[in-house]
Amino acid sequence: MGSNQLPEVKQYKYPPSVRPPVPKKDEKPIHGLKSNKNFIVTNAVENILSAPKQIVDEKPWTEKKDYGKVPDYLTKIQQSISSEYEIIRNMHISEAEEMDKQKYLMTQEEVEQLKKGLKKKWESVNKEYQSITHIRMIDTVGLKRKKEQCEKELAQLEKDIEKLNKNYVFVDTQK
Repeated sequence: MGSNQLPEVKQYKYPPSVRPPVPKKDEKPIHGLKSNKNFIVTNAVENILSAPKQIVDEKPWTEKKDYGKVPDYLTKIQQSISSEYEIIRNMHISEAEEMDKQKYLMTQEEVEQLKKGLKKKWESVNKEYQSITHIRMIDTVGLKRKKEQCEKELAQLEKDIEKLNKNYVFVDTQK
């Protein structure tokens, strides 16, 4: 049991400080202490007069064994970048394949039926447009807006009919 006892507790004493003590409030600082030393010139003279540093005898760079070789860390970085590019390329290819799976080719009968419907729609919009344009003064905002709407619809219908004139028409089922 005697070996399990703790040593006696002693009060901790701080080691003596290396710095000078803080001045007391009644001590006055020394004012007007000036030096005539020019530190810039002194430093320049010291550097000029000092001996040059000795360079350890090293082989020229061209004679070292790893001269002209790509460092290992750069090859590792290149490999990681190329693997990332490969992953991204594979992702784009898989997305493109997925998009292609969602498209199908329309039959010729479906295309003709769609063309007929678009042409009928174009004729009805054109008839309405013609009735608006024969009015001499399109001075109301409603008539102007209606005319512009008809022009937009006619342009879109013409684009759609032009797309249907191609040999192969694919339909995207995703939209």
